[in-house]
Amino acid sequence: MPMTFPEPYRHEHPPVINVDAEEAKRLTYGERAADTVAGIVGSWRFILWQSAILFVYVLLNVVGWIAAWDPYPFILLNLFLSMQAAYTAPMLMMSQNRQAQLDRSRAEHDYEINLKAEAEIRHVLLNLEAQNRALLELQGDLVRLLQERNDNAV
Repeated sequence: MPMTFPEPYRHEHPPVINVDAEEAKRLTYGERAADTVAGIVGSWRFILWQSAILFVYVLLNVVGWIAAWDPYPFILLNLFLSMQAAYTAPMLMMSQNRQAQLDRSRAEHDYEINLKAEAEIRHVLLNLEAQNRALLELQGDLVRLLQERNDNAV
């Protein structure tokens, strides 16, 4: 009985892609700007600089070195901070939404890769099983030949 092996595995799927690189290619100017703003505003450097500027602003207005242009309760400062928040919050949300979409794309891509890997592993296991059967058959033939040789030598 001839030994049989599974058909060779054919890769019938597109090549693996880098989701991050593909996403970076299609970014619009607005999406890049939102990511840049989120990167800047979401950093300790920004917090420290803004804190320093606010401290100096309040200090100059309390001490009155420059004619206290915005006396306590610092209504002009509140207006500036409200304007900053009004523009920054939507940009942060845009960046977060884009990041969530990227995460979904990555998860979908990971799932596709897992399916491809599962199919390839299944094929490797079929080949290993066929090789095991062939090796057992060859071992049996070898034992039988050695037995015949020993019987003929006696």
